Amino acid sequence: MRVLIVDSGGRGHALAWKVSQSSRLSKLFVAPGNGGTQALGENVPIKVTDIPELLKFVEDKKIDFTIASQDDSLALGIVDDFTAHGHKIFGPTKFAARIESSKSFAKRAMKSAGVPTAPFRIFTSYDGARDYVRKHGVPIVLKASGLALGKGAYVCKTVEAAEEALAEIMVKRIHGDAGNVVVIEDFLEGPEVSIHALCDGKDYVMFPSSQDHKPAFDADLGPNTGGMGTISPLPWILPATMEEVGNRVVKPILKELTHLGVSFTGCLYPGLKMTPSGMAVLEFNARPGDPEIQSYMRLLDADLLEVLEACADGTLSKVKDKVKWRPGYAATIVMASGGYPGSYKKGLAISGIDVAERIPGVVVFHAGTNVSDNALRTSGGRVLDVTAVGNTLKDALNTAYSAVACIDFEGKQWRTDIGNKSLAMAKAMAHS
Repeated sequence: MRVLIVDSGGRGHALAWKVSQSSRLSKLFVAPGNGGTQALGENVPIKVTDIPELLKFVEDKKIDFTIASQDDSLALGIVDDFTAHGHKIFGPTKFAARIESSKSFAKRAMKSAGVPTAPFRIFTSYDGARDYVRKHGVPIVLKASGLALGKGAYVCKTVEAAEEALAEIMVKRIHGDAGNVVVIEDFLEGPEVSIHALCDGKDYVMFPSSQDHKPAFDADLGPNTGGMGTISPLPWILPATMEEVGNRVVKPILKELTHLGVSFTGCLYPGLKMTPSGMAVLEFNARPGDPEIQSYMRLLDADLLEVLEACADGTLSKVKDKVKWRPGYAATIVMASGGYPGSYKKGLAISGIDVAERIPGVVVFHAGTNVSDNALRTSGGRVLDVTAVGNTLKDALNTAYSAVACIDFEGKQWRTDIGNKSLAMAKAMAHS
């Protein structure tokens, strides 16, 4: 098969790494790709949002299968356009992707489906939202309804902070049109869990649990980012809990979307809060998490290409028993540019990846890198995703951090406490 992956970051590199292991692959293309994907296939200099050019490329190069894994191209309707022209593609339609591209749509769908979620209100005017915040009080969570690169959610502990966040979203428009509508919801206490399910419209298969670490700095301080590191599976999430997530979250939302006239094909990714009174869905994503998928690809013991193609064909039931997971744990540490998620320098030389990857169990995925002047350089906020596997979560984390220590670029930053909370929770469970 000739395969195209439409992605630019670490998620794209991780998917390309796994797809390249398939015996069914003859040629791999990644659009636009990065400094890491070029070692696995051919990078194609087309933006993920340039759907007409991507379509032309697929037709010119006789691509058999496309994997669309980036939120903005899905929201623009890449799947609709490709299927209308007779091309096979993995991912949800534009309407189905609204479960991510419109948080107000998602909250209404959750309410209708009976999926547990925080109480919420939806606002289209700044004045109405501000008056509600003043009346409701804090803590409170404000979310730009549209796509905001993972940075549109604000947890506000003071009314002043909430008013400032509202002004950023609705007046200053720092997220553009994503801030036309704001969802305001009650703040929920508890750890967050990332859940992934591959779906073919009728059936689904769930991944193990995972956990992202969104804030930029240790101890969950600083601004939200696209994600600074992940672990999988979570040692404190029991199989019964995963079954409950399937029955109370995945099944009902797929049924609700079908009721609305659309079947969800692709990767459904609900982000959960495990509150003292039970699970609640914070949001849905319509594609694999980044950097969750980097940890998942290290654990998946199956032909990813075969499974994704079955999802696109509506034949997941025939291969779902083949989806196996290696025993043990995976960890991903994101190495970011100095200043991220604010402004940062680009074009800085990177060294030491070859040394890091000589450590058993380590694979380094590229997120914001390119090759210029015969050197690997930084080209984004999140630069590298350093992954490792181990028999225990502690082993995986120790190995990943030893690999991080081998890699150098000016201004590099990373969190030093990825997985610590889960290790503490697992320890507490063991003693209880």
